[in-house]
Amino acid sequence: MTMNTLNEAFEKGLCEMYAAEKQITQALPKMRDAASDSDLAEAISSHLEETKGQADRLEQVAQKCDINLKETACAPMKALLEEGEKIISAYEEGPVRDAVLIANAQKVEHYEMATYGTLVSVAQNLGYDEAAQLLEEILEEEKSADKKLTQLAEQNINNDAMKKAA
Repeated sequence: MTMNTLNEAFEKGLCEMYAAEKQITQALPKMRDAASDSDLAEAISSHLEETKGQADRLEQVAQKCDINLKETACAPMKALLEEGEKIISAYEEGPVRDAVLIANAQKVEHYEMATYGTLVSVAQNLGYDEAAQLLEEILEEEKSADKKLTQLAEQNINNDAMKKAA
């Protein structure tokens, strides 16, 4: 199917991110359980709840824009989450695994930030002001999650990982 309108592109992007949030919801408990740092595990648990709320907000966006959220695969997210699973099995439990999990989680966050930023802009261009506001809220949550991951890495986890290597 060839897409010809910005509205069609917006719908496709929205469906992909809805699928991505559902995929993330399935992956986060595994990441939380694999984290050895309690603050990291807590941050992942917190983001899991936030992610469920984001999926709900995407349903609201779809409703406001009269879009049927189809179960569309999100191939980039699938690849990022598969990378996370490989990390869990490839690294022994401890600060090095935690550091690499954070790096992977930040790749996920950066993908989400890029996509939500685009969706906000497109929603504004299409005149979907309420949808744009909801998408902006999700974008801000993703930025906050990324910042929290950076803080965890820089405060302790990366230093602990370096000590493990020494």
